[in-house]
Amino acid sequence: MRIKDIRSLAAVQGPARSVAERLSRRCYSVEDMRKLAARRLPGSVFDYIEGGGEDEVSLRRNRTSFDDWAFLPKWGSVEHLKLGSTLLGGPVAMPLTLSPTGGTRLFHPDGETAVARAAFEAGIPYGLAHLSTTTMEHVSAAAPGLRRWFNLEPTADKGLLQAVLDRVSNAGYEALVVNVDCRAIGHRERDYRNGFTAPPSIKPKTVIEGALHPRWALGFLANDAIAFPNLDAEIPEGPLSSTPDMWRTLLAGQYEPTDWDDLRDLRTRWNGPIILKGVVNPRDAVMAADLGIDAIQVSNHGGRQLDHMASALDVLPEIVEATAGRVEIIVDGGIRRGSDVVKALALGADACSIGRPYLYGLAAAGQAGVAHVLKLLAAEMTRTMMLLGVSTIQELRDEGRDLIRHRSEANTCTLPTEFPPAQYSASQSPAAELAYSDTRIP
Repeated sequence: MRIKDIRSLAAVQGPARSVAERLSRRCYSVEDMRKLAARRLPGSVFDYIEGGGEDEVSLRRNRTSFDDWAFLPKWGSVEHLKLGSTLLGGPVAMPLTLSPTGGTRLFHPDGETAVARAAFEAGIPYGLAHLSTTTMEHVSAAAPGLRRWFNLEPTADKGLLQAVLDRVSNAGYEALVVNVDCRAIGHRERDYRNGFTAPPSIKPKTVIEGALHPRWALGFLANDAIAFPNLDAEIPEGPLSSTPDMWRTLLAGQYEPTDWDDLRDLRTRWNGPIILKGVVNPRDAVMAADLGIDAIQVSNHGGRQLDHMASALDVLPEIVEATAGRVEIIVDGGIRRGSDVVKALALGADACSIGRPYLYGLAAAGQAGVAHVLKLLAAEMTRTMMLLGVSTIQELRDEGRDLIRHRSEANTCTLPTEFPPAQYSASQSPAAELAYSDTRIP
């Protein structure tokens, strides 16, 4: 090879002119963003994102269940491919939402505000957590055009419930995301080992971690205290300040025993859409439809609650069949690729939702990091649909079950009962003779 040929191949990039450009050169997947977040955060804080309940079997199952499904692409032209869809009566640029996550400013000082702005730019809804660390009003002001949903748990105090609902409505939130999987908090042993407890214990390891992550430590110390300003009906005034029970609230939650009657009551009090988050039992899905619930989020809480639970994909086909289109279905848990979203849609989901992936982006690079994660997923969805042979989300959902096969189905192959003699004569090959004599091949 001549020198001039080598020179033509040596394309030297100049320095990145923005955080977004730097991420585009370094991070090609959600996993790359996860690794970058792990470097930016103290280990105990990163483990709070990563961890699951007990032995983390549910956490691992969320990932492996996607691996159990394989694509069966069809041949044909794909024209004008679009990711756009509708969800709860409104448009979405792609069938994805951002799930509520508590304590978000632990991971980046801009917290929920950065997430909301990235979601607005991407054209998808954002669910603000009841245990969010930014007021719902501030999030509304930061992203006024965003489709905002608010997450809460039913409460037996109906006066407080109505006051909170009024505040949520006044702040411009269109839908409620209601947790039904938090009757008790999961046993998250990573947090206990790290001293991430209620109240927190400061160990030498904690101090060392902070010193080794000065950017995170400075951001944490220089901003308002981590607090939960959306638990009450009143809008807090002045800088946020933590309370002695703050960490206990974050780690142990603030939940009361409730039942279907409380959900019936909530349905009468809230005029907008309601999504029940944490539904995995088909009977509960049917009950939700009977109550007039608009959507369910099939979820095992990211594997953070009950261990050894089925994943969303394990139960999705049965829930789709049982509800028969009476409720919209959102799926979360274990989603790390756009192809995961495509698999869930092929099995009948209306949309998917992510938590950890966008927190990786937030921890890695704030708003630009969240935006980069969403761009990665959109590009992967587009590429997967193109290779699968579908042009629209509706086409994917209509033909989905013909385009995907479970691992348990791969051991058998159904062939036509008769073959054209000219193409499949016994004299062609022993394999053809076998296929002709037994249409079920082990």
